[in-house]
Amino acid sequence: MAKVVLTQKDDSGYKDVPGEVYHFPATYLKAANSAVGDACLFYAPKRGGHGVHRMAYWATAIIREIRPDPALADHYYADLEHFLEFTNPVPLESEISGFWESRLDNDGALNKGTIRRSVRPIKEDEFLSICAAGFKAGLYDPSLGEPIDPFPALEEEQTPFERPTIPTLVNRKFRDRIFAKHIRDAYDSRCAITGLKIINGGGRAEMEAAHIQPVEHRGPDFVRNGLALSRTVHWMFDRGLISIDDDYKLLTVPQLLPEGVDRLFNMSGEITVPDRERDRPSPTFLHWHRENCFKG
Repeated sequence: MAKVVLTQKDDSGYKDVPGEVYHFPATYLKAANSAVGDACLFYAPKRGGHGVHRMAYWATAIIREIRPDPALADHYYADLEHFLEFTNPVPLESEISGFWESRLDNDGALNKGTIRRSVRPIKEDEFLSICAAGFKAGLYDPSLGEPIDPFPALEEEQTPFERPTIPTLVNRKFRDRIFAKHIRDAYDSRCAITGLKIINGGGRAEMEAAHIQPVEHRGPDFVRNGLALSRTVHWMFDRGLISIDDDYKLLTVPQLLPEGVDRLFNMSGEITVPDRERDRPSPTFLHWHRENCFKG
């Protein structure tokens, strides 16, 4: 197995589904196959880069399998799992040591031939260093609790290399922390249902990061599968007493709600969503919750 970098553009013309599948031509099949069962990085190029990111690494995932595109000859899909966005995108070059990927360094200049390859291998230690930089804001944010450091520092001589990244990327404690960071930042620590923003004496927000489609039902740790909710509202949402329609209007089951709790809800009947459209709840996950959890 080997790790790879996947270049992803918004306007590439390929049939990507960010966080779920990566679409690519047969040119890169060998490189993609080498990474099945291992991890990958997502890189946004200068033009058409994913979302707000440009010339930066912005997420990681594990490649579960490669399968042919039944509708387009010589094209393939890489099915992804354990997708997770960085808490801070990592620029192509480190301020200290230059290019993170040694293969991109052409005597101090960018190797244009290598950077143009949509699927390219990356060394294990370079992958680890990029991940450590990308998740740093979430790992050491004191408002999320005690700092954690799941990426051990690399030594100059480390034999054999023990591949610490895969257990880390699937670790629930690590993923919950990074997911909470994304949700808190997207919603400005404000409960989406009540609109309340409460910060305790320790500087921590009294809100919880809720999955719309739960992890145990293959719900991803993706900001569009999340809501910032107060603890009481989170409890009601998980038990299907409330839900949300595709226009972000609150749905309730009045006869099942605790008495008087409706006074907490926004009088407009709408929930508070992030300013950035790319952070707002996805209709796909909202539909799952209404069909599989909501008791209305």
